[in-house]
Amino acid sequence: MVTDARRRPAAAIDFGASNTDVVVRHDGATRHWTLPSEGQPDEARVRHVLDAGGLSPRDLEWIAVTGGNRALLPPAIDGRVLHRVDEVSAIGRGGLALANLASALVTSAGSGTACVAASENGAHHVTGTGVGGGTLVGLGRLLLHTVDPREIDALAQQGSDTTHNLTIAEVLGGAIGSLPPETTAVNFGRVARHPVDASPEDTAAALVNMVGQVIAVIAINAARAQQLPHVVIVGHLTALKSIRRTFGLVAKFYGATILTPDAGGSATALGALLSTEQMLRTGA
Repeated sequence: MVTDARRRPAAAIDFGASNTDVVVRHDGATRHWTLPSEGQPDEARVRHVLDAGGLSPRDLEWIAVTGGNRALLPPAIDGRVLHRVDEVSAIGRGGLALANLASALVTSAGSGTACVAASENGAHHVTGTGVGGGTLVGLGRLLLHTVDPREIDALAQQGSDTTHNLTIAEVLGGAIGSLPPETTAVNFGRVARHPVDASPEDTAAALVNMVGQVIAVIAINAARAQQLPHVVIVGHLTALKSIRRTFGLVAKFYGATILTPDAGGSATALGALLSTEQMLRTGA
């Protein structure tokens, strides 16, 4: 089977709530592409997402699937077996691979957010939050009249979150613990008190600040609870510069390190592919 795998590529598909990611490996080279998710996964959807990369099931040695309602998929398509991979395992395996770590608290910041304690011995779900990329886009529609994450990101980089947010200095008069006075004390707290003259850029900055802070704080606390020294955040949300900046500020304030590897959106699909490769190689 190893020889056959070198002749034909293998693929993994992650059916996310917002995006469907495909990772293909052939002769040691890996490529990745993303399509918007549409409905429940089925055979036609598998064919469609592979076709976007110029492939059909017959071109592949096997297909790994994770995320979504993968139980709806058939056991094989065109004679190519579909290997179902637990999403938590895929998140952990993919995050560790992208960060080149043996263990970490891997956080998948997709439409929602899941925190996974991962090591070479396996992975398990620790905690999570409904706050994620879906929150950013959903509130972007309500507050900014856009559902384009790149537009929200561009606006946020030009705005000031404190137009909407109250800082610790304003609420408590100074720093608290390791948190400096300029740290957010109440997200959107200023506008809760009275109307503010906020630009779309300021609103975007406050929105990004809230989403990024929630994810980063939960991830850091989960890592410490699991006694894991590293926090890795993956998922398409990490492609936004304003979000990464927020992660960095939270990490600095809490004396932690947050890694956001390149191609974070591919992490879960990559983890499914790596897990299936190992299963076929070792039988476990």
